[in-house]
Amino acid sequence: MGSGSIRTRLMLGAFFVLAIFLAGAGYALERAFAESTRSAHHARLQGDVYLLMAAAELDADGSLVMPPSLAEPRFSLPGSGLYANVANPSHREEWQSSSSLGLRPPFPRGLNAGQWLFDERERDGKRYLTAAYGVRWADGLRAQPLTFAVVEEDTQLQRELRRFRNTLWRWLGGAAFVLLLAQTLLLGWGLGPLRRVAREIRRIENGDQPRLEGQYPRELAALTDNLNALIEQERARQRRYKDALSDLAHSLKTPLAVLRGGLNEPATLMQTVEEQVARMDGIVQHQLGRAAASGASRFAPALLLAPVLQRIIGSLGKVYAERNLQIHLECPATLSWKLDEGDAFEVCGNVLDNAAKWASSRVRCTVSIDGRSLLICVEDDGPGFSDIDAALQRGVRLDEQVPGHGIGLTVVADIVAAYGGEISLTRSKLGGGQVEVRLPPA
Repeated sequence: MGSGSIRTRLMLGAFFVLAIFLAGAGYALERAFAESTRSAHHARLQGDVYLLMAAAELDADGSLVMPPSLAEPRFSLPGSGLYANVANPSHREEWQSSSSLGLRPPFPRGLNAGQWLFDERERDGKRYLTAAYGVRWADGLRAQPLTFAVVEEDTQLQRELRRFRNTLWRWLGGAAFVLLLAQTLLLGWGLGPLRRVAREIRRIENGDQPRLEGQYPRELAALTDNLNALIEQERARQRRYKDALSDLAHSLKTPLAVLRGGLNEPATLMQTVEEQVARMDGIVQHQLGRAAASGASRFAPALLLAPVLQRIIGSLGKVYAERNLQIHLECPATLSWKLDEGDAFEVCGNVLDNAAKWASSRVRCTVSIDGRSLLICVEDDGPGFSDIDAALQRGVRLDEQVPGHGIGLTVVADIVAAYGGEISLTRSKLGGGQVEVRLPPA
């Protein structure tokens, strides 16, 4: 059943639970009715015992004297199923009702005075309900033991139990059918939103709609929101790839045209090739950085930022070892954020590298949580930004004396935009430039 439908699982589960419950309930009701009916029959037999006691007499010799007929007419009808017996052990005599003529009902005997006996007995393939009472019968100065017993065949009891059983299981079966039908309808109604999600996903796959648009219950809202986020993320990635390839093709046209024109000027050809190859290398790096940006994803695991920044700072310390730069990091060891590791290295690495290039002696990197956003602030004590707008344009270098392609902060801006964040350039309290990156939660 690993790949079976939820509806089938729920229906089978409901069927088994309902079957077990109704079987248990039916058994309990049947037992309770049987006990109640059996007690009612014994109570009626007890009344018949009292009837015998009211009719019995002892003569002057202590012999038992019974009337020719009793108030219960079944005692006078042979084979009626209701039989009576009075035992007088002192005179070794017994009286039996006319209904027991030719039969041997299992009458109890020898009960102590004041003792009641209610049980079931079997003889000659028949089962009987019995009620008996032992007394010491006082007649003048004499008292002798008597046992009054009434026995009834359980035919009527079994008939009542059979009738009740048939009625009970018919009703329980009908109730089970109604409950299963109601369960089927409820499941169809309850699983309706899942079917709508499946239909919408099929329409998305066929290109008939861009996203999940239906209104769904709270239990499914998180799922549909995540699916929409995943769809949007994948489409954004595809757009970045498409735009990067288009921009790459467009950006390479100018350097290629310059190289083609340089063939007519052999004297400057080597310089032209060197310049245009460096330019194309920068273009390719920029477009690859844009295309590789993962963008915000609520499914990404949280990344500890301190180890990433420490590795970047360690690398920069080796690159700029001759300048004795002081790079100070302020980042809680436990601070984490839903950020792709490659994007984290790209953003932090470019910003810190840019600050290290321009700094005179100090660079400070501060990472913190500001409200619900992640704030990365990198400052230096260099000359600062002479043109903030130009600093974020691809290929623009604010100082040709500083090595680079002029694309670092542009790549950072593209990655930050992919996460829905913001990048701002201002004057640092250290006297140089300050780059502030703010990323919203995924």
